[in-house]
Amino acid sequence: MDPLRHVKPAVRQIQAYTLAAREAPVKINQNENPWDLPDAVKRRVLEKALVRPWARYPAFDPRELTEALAGFSGWRADGILAGNGSNELIEALLMVTVGPGTKVVIPEPTFTLYALLTGILGGEAIRVRLGEDLRYDTPSLVEARRRSGAAVTVVCSPNNPTGTSLLRDELERLCQAGDGLVVVDEAYHEFSGETAVPLLEKHPNLVVLRTFSKAMALAGLRVGYLLSSPEIVREVNKARLPYNLNFFAQTAALAALEEHAVLEETVRRLVEERERLLERLRDVPGVRAWPSQANFFLLELLAASPKAVFESLYRRGVLVRDVSSYPMLSRCLRVSVGTPEENETFLHALGAAFGEAGMDFSADTGRA
Repeated sequence: MDPLRHVKPAVRQIQAYTLAAREAPVKINQNENPWDLPDAVKRRVLEKALVRPWARYPAFDPRELTEALAGFSGWRADGILAGNGSNELIEALLMVTVGPGTKVVIPEPTFTLYALLTGILGGEAIRVRLGEDLRYDTPSLVEARRRSGAAVTVVCSPNNPTGTSLLRDELERLCQAGDGLVVVDEAYHEFSGETAVPLLEKHPNLVVLRTFSKAMALAGLRVGYLLSSPEIVREVNKARLPYNLNFFAQTAALAALEEHAVLEETVRRLVEERERLLERLRDVPGVRAWPSQANFFLLELLAASPKAVFESLYRRGVLVRDVSSYPMLSRCLRVSVGTPEENETFLHALGAAFGEAGMDFSADTGRA
């Protein structure tokens, strides 16, 4: 008796999306916002939750949140779908578009969940490498869409883990290269100042995904939203699980929108810290810190083992993300931008890791 024989063969061949269960005093491996929501806002959310009956389901259609998102994003409410994180909405979108043999164009390296879900659903991922500068190779993406007749093309902008963005005219070229959906994952758009939302009116095959997990400081509550034409939203909604967004998450998301001015300040501070880190690392021998438009950056180690440096940083209480298994990134670590204090600790730990490897580590502001 082998019950596993009833599991799709393609699924059994796929490795699950995982993250090693590690913790550290300086945790800069998941692109989180290091500054939490203010305590006063948290208390307001808790007070609302305490007076609400927990034995009752949340709103089946979170209308209040949808209307607030419409005002926040500048897009129509009937073209918005809220979900349990943007990952749930990626899954729902692919569920209604991808079946056996469906072609999905996916740049690489990028967020691995896109190809993972495509494979589980029986689709075929058409992988298009980024350019040598780790930017999107738009002509190759356009050609892949046209040649394959892809039903979906997924791009993350800014891209995880490279931090590079798709320009607006490049996005328009993708939308015009066939009637397949073009999905832009804008999980990090606040840190770049760019968004595809103004193109939604012009391109009915465009879908934009956003999250509250990064700039909005709600990673622990899992809230995301999808913006597209009302027709596409209606179909994607069929794959949404009932009551997918609990009332606590809905309440917290509304509070975050009300306090957006405070969160915008943390975004500004994170961008400043990102640029300060990149400048500090710019002239360090044996290192290339790639420019980024997100709240993280790639650290390419030209003369040291990424895995050895990763472990050395971890021993010193600093946890980053080892992405050396990704295509094109065999010598890279991904570093999330933290608070100024966390970033200084990272720089000192990196200097110590380089010392272990017999390498020099210096920056324009002195020895780290």
